Amino acid sequence: MNTIDEQTTLADIINVTPGSARVLEGYELDYCCHGRRPLAEACSEAGIDASAVLDSLNSLGEQDGDSPDWMTLGATELADHVESKHHTYLHSEMPRIEALAVKVADVHGERHPELLEVRDTYRELQADLVPHLMKEEQVLFPMIRELDEADGPKDFHCGSLQNPISVMLSEHDVAGELLARLRKLTSGYETPADGCASYKALYDGLAEIESDTHLHIHKENNVLFPMVVEMENQRC
Repeated sequence: MNTIDEQTTLADIINVTPGSARVLEGYELDYCCHGRRPLAEACSEAGIDASAVLDSLNSLGEQDGDSPDWMTLGATELADHVESKHHTYLHSEMPRIEALAVKVADVHGERHPELLEVRDTYRELQADLVPHLMKEEQVLFPMIRELDEADGPKDFHCGSLQNPISVMLSEHDVAGELLARLRKLTSGYETPADGCASYKALYDGLAEIESDTHLHIHKENNVLFPMVVEMENQRC
């Protein structure tokens, strides 16, 4: 198991110790869009004791210290993995959560007006993610696979793949901000005492989408995209 200390970046912590995602989520440390920050810097910005986070990370089992399987994948295989695991999940789950958000806001919105903003913010997130997934599936990922198969430079209509990657990174930032807003609006997805089963199902579903999307973005921002940029540079 690689040593994790206060100078280890959040992204590297996730790459070395997959079980650490739940720890960093618990401290609300952004390891996906801002994963290149050292732990000490991220904790300082959040007003968190870095030693407490390290203690939590070190308390994970030795088994959690093994690098995740997706860390061993090449560019094509990792793009396939992201699409089959995370994209498929979002395509399936997002409509269900939208229906719940509408239902719960209609029933409980008078007593909990924040639910109206939860509903609208979730719809904004969905409107951001749906075309984003399509652009990756129909444009960027196919070009990544072409580049991976090529022996030399590839000419793409967009020029360098760093151009569409920069667009994806920007859209990831927007998604991250919307997820952070949802967490704040829901008080960390805490169902109130008068919340019904649908209320709890909505908050549980939002929490799961947040966790999965954070890991999804991490795999692209901090593993796949840097791999592709390096590969393109080598081909040139």
